[in-house]
Amino acid sequence: MLTPDQVIALEVYLAHLRLNIDPTLAQKYPTFAGKPYPLGRCKEVRNAIHDALKTALAKPQVDVALQPLKALLDGGLTLEPVWGSLRDEYFQNALVVGPWYIDAANDTVNPNKPRAEIRLLAESGFGAITSFEQFIKIARSYWEVDIYRNDIFPALAPFIPLVCVNKAGVSWFAAANDDMILVAQDSGFELVEQVLPSLPSPPCELTEKWHRAALRVDMPSPLLKAQTRDAAAMCRHYRNESKHQDIGFRDEVVLAYLSLPVNV
Repeated sequence: MLTPDQVIALEVYLAHLRLNIDPTLAQKYPTFAGKPYPLGRCKEVRNAIHDALKTALAKPQVDVALQPLKALLDGGLTLEPVWGSLRDEYFQNALVVGPWYIDAANDTVNPNKPRAEIRLLAESGFGAITSFEQFIKIARSYWEVDIYRNDIFPALAPFIPLVCVNKAGVSWFAAANDDMILVAQDSGFELVEQVLPSLPSPPCELTEKWHRAALRVDMPSPLLKAQTRDAAAMCRHYRNESKHQDIGFRDEVVLAYLSLPVNV
């Protein structure tokens, strides 16, 4: 376990790491949804801190503030990047080592908060997202978006079932990350099929916009072409075909998604 003094020292160390990496990240990612860095950039910050920590911990002489963390790792624990819900208010990317939650992107929702925060995981309010209803609840308030079911590309919908549209009219597909795709697969797409009836179909003009974007893709995947089944029917079809257990097919879906623009 870390003592209170060790936690404070490690938080200070992480805050200084942020001072080193922030200029580079701010130049590369100046805004997110119209908001200035670091707002909305918890993943990029977390990844940069994770890389910096791995480099620092590999040195023959480890900084005093890092020695308790190194002791935990030498004892068999691992420093794991995680993504999930923070009090069901925000999506957050952080690091976990054993019972400890390490958030080096603590200011990416509220810039007035300290850059780094370390707490016991059980007391942090952080947890996995286990349903699409939970994801939608957070996304609507945190991202300030309207959410539609993915009737645009039904062949992708069992894995990537949502379409988000922000106040500026910019749209993108969700929940297109490994964690939520695994939620879909582990349920045999039942959790996707369950949430779809509660969501409206996207407006025709939005569907047409994405279809035009797909026509501009070099060698477009057949998964992006018109389907005779709707999103819910595709969930049942893929379940009957055991597509939730087919890693190769999962990769095909992800590659088809990645061939599209990030947003339109």
